[in-house]
Amino acid sequence: MRADAQNTVEEIEKSLELLKQRLDWETAEFRLEEFNARVEDPDLWNDADAAQKLMRERQTLVDAMGVYTSIKQELSDNIELIELGEMEDDEEVVTEAEQALKALATKAGEKELEALLDGEADSNDTFLEINSGAGGTESCDWASMLARMYVRWAEKRGYKVELQSESAGEEAGIKSAAYKISGHNAYGWLKSESGVHRLVRISPFDSAAKRHTSFTSVKVYPVVDDNIEIEVNPSDIRIDTYRSSGAGGQHVNTTDSAVRITHAPTGIVVTSSEKSQHQNRDIAMKALKSRLYQIELDKRSALVNEAHENAGDAGWGNQIRSYVLQPYQMVKDLRTNHETSDTKGVLDGDLDGFMGATLAMNVSGKSRAEAQGED
Repeated sequence: MRADAQNTVEEIEKSLELLKQRLDWETAEFRLEEFNARVEDPDLWNDADAAQKLMRERQTLVDAMGVYTSIKQELSDNIELIELGEMEDDEEVVTEAEQALKALATKAGEKELEALLDGEADSNDTFLEINSGAGGTESCDWASMLARMYVRWAEKRGYKVELQSESAGEEAGIKSAAYKISGHNAYGWLKSESGVHRLVRISPFDSAAKRHTSFTSVKVYPVVDDNIEIEVNPSDIRIDTYRSSGAGGQHVNTTDSAVRITHAPTGIVVTSSEKSQHQNRDIAMKALKSRLYQIELDKRSALVNEAHENAGDAGWGNQIRSYVLQPYQMVKDLRTNHETSDTKGVLDGDLDGFMGATLAMNVSGKSRAEAQGED
């Protein structure tokens, strides 16, 4: 086997080993038998919520076992094809099998990262909030660019995106926006995006064509499942209704239906302005519970998400990522040092490399660059 193909095989084998460890393969079949026995219990659906939770857990295990088995089998098949092609001196067969191995390595790497999403709320849907910071009109425009970036990322993954509220900028862009993003592992992927994002570019709003720096903050919170109890004391909250100042078109409200909830003990403020007043109240309360739940997750976690606890102002000193469009093109994450010159791709939602690098660092305690330097 040629050296490049051997390296690819070793890369896939490393991913398989991590998948095996995360799955706890030695007990996986036993756990599946337990799930199957419980599913056959005629009294299971007496408690619909518990039954649905059980079915989700079973399906997650089935899917994980299937991924591990299929990658292992595909690896074995392609190794056999390469060996057969080399024996028969068939370069075409060898080349096709090597290309299949490269594709498999990419798939295995993606599944390896997904296997790291085993936090308490990683599989949940998520709320995503975007707030413009220092920079005035520039920052509002930057906030709208970030909103588009995350919507594009979510749509590429097949996630459902719902706009919860939006406040338009005075001249351009948005002051703030809140989304609910639904899909498996939505929170697990997006949680690393919490923090301040910095943009450097030639301003389209500056007649002198000077370079400007803008800041926008992003906050991410898991949607709280019905089986997670978060108590909110009614005396701790204030509920206000107001007329929304949306971006126009489908987001215009003509009645005072928008809802703002303020939680006095924490100072948390959540809003919803896209539905009826009754729906907005329900949406805002769920968002508040998600914010409070995130605080509890942070307290229990050794890897506290500083973007939530120490968010500060959206300005210098708090940024997690820089997007430079002038005088050169570069997007760089300041936590992991992961970077790319494909700024257009990133702003079109190509974020998996950044999310994966942060996820790997949170698990290992090292950036990928540091880990590779030790190999």
